[in-house]
Amino acid sequence: MKISAQMSIAIAAVFALICFGVAFTGFTSLGDIEDPVKRADGLGFAWFWTFLGAVAVVFGAVGVWIVKTHKDEGT
Repeated sequence: MKISAQMSIAIAAVFALICFGVAFTGFTSLGDIEDPVKRADGLGFAWFWTFLGAVAVVFGAVGVWIVKTHKDEGT
């Protein structure tokens, strides 16, 4: 199955939104956790999802760059 460059950009954007949504939920729910160990684990979980979202943004940006700089060779 082939995925076009435009589709990969859309998939990266959706994945980034999902990752940042999970991270936001993780960060906002830290105030409810009283145990310091569980709070640290929750913080690590939220930062991990933030990292995944950032990776998706980078891949999406690379996809946009490829689409903008691609020269059709007519084959």
